Amino acid sequence: MHEYFRTNEGRARVSAFLDIEASLTGRRWIGPAPQLDRTAEAMAQATGLPYPVCLVLARRGVAPEGAEAYLAPALRDLLPDPRSLLDMEKAATRFLTAVERRERIAIFADYDVDGGTSAALLIDWLRQSGREATLYVPDRIDEGYGPNDEAMATLAAAHDLIVCVDCGTLSHGPVAAAKGADVIILDHHLGGETLPDALAVVNPNRQDESGDLAHLCAAAVVFLMLVEAGRQLREAGRKGPDLMAMLDLVALATVADVAPLIGVNRAFVRQGLRVMARRERPGLVALADIAGMDSAPAAYHLGFLMGPRVNAGGRVGRADLGARLLASADPFEAQAMAERLDQLNAERREIEAGVQAAAMAQAEARGLDAPLVWAASDGWHPGVVGIVASRLKEAANRPAIVIGFDGEIGKGSGRSISGVDLGAAIQKLAGEGLLLKGGGHKMAAGLTVTRDLLEPAMARLSELLARQGAGTGGAADLALDGLLMPGAATTDLIAQLDAAGPFGAGAAAPRHVFAQMQITFAKRVGERHLKIRFGDGTGPQLDAIAFGAFDGPIGPALEGHGGKRFHLAGRLELNIWRGRQTAQLRLEDAAPG
Repeated sequence: MHEYFRTNEGRARVSAFLDIEASLTGRRWIGPAPQLDRTAEAMAQATGLPYPVCLVLARRGVAPEGAEAYLAPALRDLLPDPRSLLDMEKAATRFLTAVERRERIAIFADYDVDGGTSAALLIDWLRQSGREATLYVPDRIDEGYGPNDEAMATLAAAHDLIVCVDCGTLSHGPVAAAKGADVIILDHHLGGETLPDALAVVNPNRQDESGDLAHLCAAAVVFLMLVEAGRQLREAGRKGPDLMAMLDLVALATVADVAPLIGVNRAFVRQGLRVMARRERPGLVALADIAGMDSAPAAYHLGFLMGPRVNAGGRVGRADLGARLLASADPFEAQAMAERLDQLNAERREIEAGVQAAAMAQAEARGLDAPLVWAASDGWHPGVVGIVASRLKEAANRPAIVIGFDGEIGKGSGRSISGVDLGAAIQKLAGEGLLLKGGGHKMAAGLTVTRDLLEPAMARLSELLARQGAGTGGAADLALDGLLMPGAATTDLIAQLDAAGPFGAGAAAPRHVFAQMQITFAKRVGERHLKIRFGDGTGPQLDAIAFGAFDGPIGPALEGHGGKRFHLAGRLELNIWRGRQTAQLRLEDAAPG
């Protein structure tokens, strides 16, 4: 448990867990709140579940009587009625009409993972129904985000129906330019006061929606439209494609687009990972193999191995490559595209490294304790500014914006922290005339700004984010879920903790501390990583791996421990080696014991 004391400014401040005000990495450790602790203990007594599992459930607001259902989420119980979304029935009906009449269909998709998976869902469904569609993905540099007048007019001249996925909600002009074709928009980005004159705009973040499904990514919205299409087909006495087999794509989009893993999103990802493990989709199989995945897919793989490679085409290469890979039915074609995306991802990392170093130096000089952390410069590649913004966000625990200028126009991308709606703030900024354009969703957004308005725009954005609470948390706070002993870190406990997942945005993975541990083995792995074994000196020992340990102070301190004891913090995971599963700690931080 932790206690509270008053600061000089009169605000309540939580005392540091284990009195660690500054760990080896300079972070302040924060343990579970007393009320959360008590709730978890009561749940453990009522359910018989391990206390660490109950703490995760208590953090999610799960009551003891709901624990069993939460640990085994059923899609059939959590799937919302597609018709609860405005325009959904109209969109599905028009889509089916186009299929039945063999009309010419075009799919206009965003260039990121969410757009690519959304397009692949539609292409897969249409292919199984004996139909084809034209895929159009705009070039990030030449065309920018979303529909544009020229592309939409060209598509409309050759197609009867255009389906915009993961984009289009703010595209009034381009939709109007699509003369002669009907336009359906399936999106999740924040809507404006008015909507484009499309046949249907299905978006849980329309201003006239309830907001109950605001956590859905675009691929989930597309999936719900296909659910509605399936219902209409059944009512007509026909059968559509197997939608459950398409959840691998929805899972990838949900994790990669940093959608909060709550409600139906949990079920999408849990079921989607099971589908992915069957290795039936050539594009995902090729992607997993090129990324070196040697175990069953988990949310981590989607967010850090597969997602970046799908995104690489839209960032530094051919914009439609990721979508075409995900939609591919040919294993040989998929392998070739996966290899190309892997090469592009390596190129992206090189470009990113240079921008990140410069942006971090600029942000640090400006200060990392403000409500907004930002950096801007000439020539920064627009394909990496979003990733670098994510790195700044992680370093400062603040919303972050990174902008690359080409002449007098800067294009930027931002990433936010839990509880701070960046998309709404940026859209407000655009409405006030400080941005040429801007929008997005809570956790990520894009913007275009002129050089002369950069400073006032960032000052105003910082003010808007401060009102939402940005900047109140410590830049170096590390949230922890309490203490564990090495003997309690078993494969069974890891399995039970995993049942409370998947973990990611809006559902942080549990992080535990092993206090006053003796290090009995330490070995450098490669140039940067560290493998250790530790225990309390009397009971079982536990292995740990610290990736990138020698990029900072953890590696040298633990490798040269000299018999000193340490508090070790990290996340439990399974280590699979030659078919044998053991528990290990993924070490993230440490402090002298």
